[in-house]
Amino acid sequence: MSTSIDPAATSLLRFATAGSVDDGKSTLVGRLLHDSKSVLADQLEAVERASLGRGQQAPDLALLTDGLRAEREQGITIDVAYRYFATPRRRFVLADTPGHVQYTRNMVTGASTAELAVVLVDARNGVVEQTRRHAAVAALLRVPHVVLAVNKMDLVDYAEPVFAAIAEEFTAYAASLGVPDVTAVPISALAGDNVVTPSAHMDWYGGPTVLEHLESVPVVADPTGDPARFPVQYVIRPQTPEHRDYRGYAGQLASGVLRVGEDVTVLPSGRRSTIAGIDALGSQVDVAWAPQSVTLRLTDDLDVSRGDLIAPAAGAPSPTRDVEATVCHVADRPLRVGDRVLLKHTTRTVKAIVKDIPSRLTLGDLSQHPAPGELAANDIGRVVLRTAEPLALDAYADSRRTGSFLLVDPADGTTLTAGMAGEAFAAKAARGPAEPVADDEGWDF
Repeated sequence: MSTSIDPAATSLLRFATAGSVDDGKSTLVGRLLHDSKSVLADQLEAVERASLGRGQQAPDLALLTDGLRAEREQGITIDVAYRYFATPRRRFVLADTPGHVQYTRNMVTGASTAELAVVLVDARNGVVEQTRRHAAVAALLRVPHVVLAVNKMDLVDYAEPVFAAIAEEFTAYAASLGVPDVTAVPISALAGDNVVTPSAHMDWYGGPTVLEHLESVPVVADPTGDPARFPVQYVIRPQTPEHRDYRGYAGQLASGVLRVGEDVTVLPSGRRSTIAGIDALGSQVDVAWAPQSVTLRLTDDLDVSRGDLIAPAAGAPSPTRDVEATVCHVADRPLRVGDRVLLKHTTRTVKAIVKDIPSRLTLGDLSQHPAPGELAANDIGRVVLRTAEPLALDAYADSRRTGSFLLVDPADGTTLTAGMAGEAFAAKAARGPAEPVADDEGWDF
């Protein structure tokens, strides 16, 4: 007797939640976990005790995710809270991100690997500036699916016109950003309407619940379909009697497939060789695919070190020292023209100078404010960088793994900016050549 297995049951969906302060993100996450039977009994008992201690009669499901003491005391989300749960149809990795403007940078962290973003809106307030900011971040990070959860419908008497107006406004704004897929769902996270089970109060809504959509949305992200990219993390030279001549290059395959016998190029040097062998988990294999961690052996003894990128000879990216990108600035101190930074791309870190900041995005009308001079915390804008050494960057639109980078403060290692190479959703601002930045300490390259 044979049994059929739902293919989605073995699939994994990474998704993030976002929204303004008090829109009910943590309550929605708690409701998802509670109603999908993904909460252990002792966890629920702890939440019930904490809720009673705060004078609440019913358990506050937001406490299932707000784990920091400051979060529970203030009733807000500060850090990104990751939760793992599963249903019979799919496994999930959830990132509950903060709503405060000053923590928007945390959404960049949570959504950077997400395949879906749930953006909450308070039905009483509609689309606000922070809603637009979160939609812009989701579009910038190329999140392929967005769910608009119009929350607190119980406080507007479950009125269909309220939901329809908010859904229309948000969908139009998201479309102008290039978001490919938006699904709007009217919910009440507190009461459980349309979160896991359909609502008895909104018979005018015929779409899926939030969980039904999460279980059925197609997960099309397949790194094996992209060109192969192998950032070298470590060079293995045992030099033991058993492996006297062994030279292997260890790392995680960021995308694509590599095979024994394939012609490859080592970047940024441009030297070519052939894959002589692939070692995985102590055994030799013929094929490696993303995101496996493997060790490559080449037929030639090339000068390959940490930070180099191994790619198929056909279709390898062109190394460059001039980087144009859309960025989200995450540090408290501004990013200014002339700043000296470290640029971290995959396993490679190089010196760089901010040569120009051509524009900053205005979220209200998606216009570009020209030549702002600097980017403050949470600003989204365009930058032009000049690096000391060539980088094998892909466009972020083509590869989220090898098209992204970080700018780091060389003095203390603080992360300053998250960057996406290429145009992202922002139109290229009309501008002349960047003015040269004077430098007398070896950073003028």
